[in-house]
Amino acid sequence: MDLEKGPREEPGGEGRLAVALRVPVRIVVLVLVVPVRMVWDALVVAGRFLGDRMFRPVGRALLWVGRAVLVWPFVALWRWVLVPLWRWVLVPLGVALRWLGTVLVVVPAAALYRWVLTPLGHAAVWFCARVLTPLGRGLFVVPAVWLYRWVLTPVGHALLWCGRGLAWLGSLIVTGIGTALYWTVRVLVVLPVYAVWRRLLAPVGRALAVVAREVGAAFGHAWRIAGYISLAVGRALAVFFRWTLVEPARWVYRTVLTPVGHVVRDAVLRPVAEAARSVGRVTRDALRSVRVTARQVRRDVRRALGMPAGPAGIGRRERRPAGR
Repeated sequence: MDLEKGPREEPGGEGRLAVALRVPVRIVVLVLVVPVRMVWDALVVAGRFLGDRMFRPVGRALLWVGRAVLVWPFVALWRWVLVPLWRWVLVPLGVALRWLGTVLVVVPAAALYRWVLTPLGHAAVWFCARVLTPLGRGLFVVPAVWLYRWVLTPVGHALLWCGRGLAWLGSLIVTGIGTALYWTVRVLVVLPVYAVWRRLLAPVGRALAVVAREVGAAFGHAWRIAGYISLAVGRALAVFFRWTLVEPARWVYRTVLTPVGHVVRDAVLRPVAEAARSVGRVTRDALRSVRVTARQVRRDVRRALGMPAGPAGIGRRERRPAGR
C-alpha cells in the first residue's frame, strides 16, 4: 500500500513539515496499531460468539424468570384482588360516604350561607357604603390629596433636579476613569499579549495542528491497514484450523465412524431390538393366557358355588383373538 497517499502539500513551511512527518509517523503508528486491531477483532468475534451462544439464552431465561417472579404475581394481584376490591367494596363505600357528606355537610352549609351569611354580608355592604365611606373620605382622602399636591410634589421635583445633576457629575467622573483604565490595560496587557500570540503562539499552534492532523490521519490509515492484515491473519488461521482439525475429523467421521456405526447398527442393534420385541410379544401372550385362565377358573368357582357367573362381557373378551 502507498504510505505517501494523503492530503496535497500546502505551500510554505506547514506543507514541508507535514511531508517530513507523514512517512515516519505512519510507519510508527502502523507498527503500534496492528496488534491492537488484531486483539480488537478477536475480542469482537469472541463477543459475538458469547452473545449468540450464552448471553442471549441466559438473558431470555432471566427475562422469563423475571416475568414469573415480578410481573405475573402483580398482574394476578391486580386482576383478582385489587380490581374486585375496588369494584365491589371501595366504589359502594365512596358512594355512601358522598351521600353522607352531602347530607351532613353540604346541605347545612348551603342553608347557613343562604339564610345567615348572605343577609349579614348585605348588611355589612350597606353599612360600609352608607357610613364608613363618607366618614373615611372626609377624614383621610381630602387631607392626603392636599398634602400630595402642595408639599410632596414640589419636594419631589427639587430632589429629582438635584439627582440629575449628581448623576451627570458621576457619569463624567466614571467616563474619565474608565478611559484611563482602558488605555492603561490596552498598553500594558492587551498589546503585549497580542504580540506574543501573533509572533509565538500562533506559529507554534499551527505546527502542533499540523502534527496532530498528521498523527490522526496516520492512525486512521494504520487502522484500515491493520483491519486488512487482521482479516488476512484470521482467514489464514481459519484455513489452518480447517485443514488441521475440521477436515481430519470429517474424514474420520465419514470413512471410519460412519461404516462402523452402520455395522454396529446392522449386526448388533437391530438383532437386539428384534429379540427384545419378540420377548415382549411372548411375554404379552403369556400374560394374556394367564389372565384368560384366571377368568376361567374364577367363573368355574362361581358356577360351582352357585353364584352368578359374572357379566357376559367376560366370555366375549375370552373369545377375542390374541393378536389384537
